[in-house]
Amino acid sequence: MKIQNLVLIFILILIVSCSSDDDGDVTTVVIRDVEEVKVENMEQIQTFLETHYYELVDNPQNPNFQSIVYKEIGENDTDKQAVLDSEFLKSKTVSQLGTEYTLYYLQIREGAEAVRNTTFADSVLVTYNGFAMTDKEVFDNAPNPIWFDLRNNIIGFYEVMDEFRGSTGVMLNPDGTVSFDDNFGVGSVFIPSGLAYFSAPPSGSGISPYEPIVFNFQLYKSIETDHDRDGVPSWMEDVNGNRRLNDDDTDEDRIPNFGDQDDDGDGVPTREEVNLDEDGNLILPLPDSNGNGTPDYLDATFPA
Repeated sequence: MKIQNLVLIFILILIVSCSSDDDGDVTTVVIRDVEEVKVENMEQIQTFLETHYYELVDNPQNPNFQSIVYKEIGENDTDKQAVLDSEFLKSKTVSQLGTEYTLYYLQIREGAEAVRNTTFADSVLVTYNGFAMTDKEVFDNAPNPIWFDLRNNIIGFYEVMDEFRGSTGVMLNPDGTVSFDDNFGVGSVFIPSGLAYFSAPPSGSGISPYEPIVFNFQLYKSIETDHDRDGVPSWMEDVNGNRRLNDDDTDEDRIPNFGDQDDDGDGVPTREEVNLDEDGNLILPLPDSNGNGTPDYLDATFPA
């Protein structure tokens, strides 16, 4: 799935090979200034929101769920409301590598109030499609519910997931399909390239370098993930609070905390330095045996 992006490619390379022709010539993309691209992308997104309206249409591949379709406002569409004027359009600020972005999203339905909040490190069950903003060509599509790990997704996608909730109920149908109570989260997110693929979109995707993209999605369920099974949910392993998991490495052993079963490197497994209930769920507050303000599982000085 092209929605998945294990590393932010644009910080790793200076020149990216994009395509080659029959003569063997290679077209390269020179890495542009991040702030310059951000401003350009925001203008593109604003223009899209001003000039398009949306409709909910039946999903031919799954009659249980509808899809969001964006159409350009024409001369005869005087009754159509631009997305920018919709009561469902919201935004949040997302920081990435020192740059702050405005991430717009359309929250047609948040999801069931009784259901847990999704976190940025969850596993989620969704249907979705993604398209390039310039030509609205779909480059990624999951018309039937599919599970994936938000940790492996592009930043702009997982950053909006905690604004939505899943459904209150699920039912397995005789034909093997799954139905949900009609209160799952429904929305779209409009992602600047700095929170997506920047200069290096997936090969063959049809996305141009530095192009904003859009994902429409339905969120049916989320599960709190503990990737290393150490008893601490992965979202809580974000020690520095920047909503990124790969840069939290308390014992500096080059294994991020979310994948490290001994986070402080003191020889005592993290699971033995926290309290868990009979179902293996973390009990708060976290133990701080020496009272120094650092939980035991992050404190290499405990035990002394």
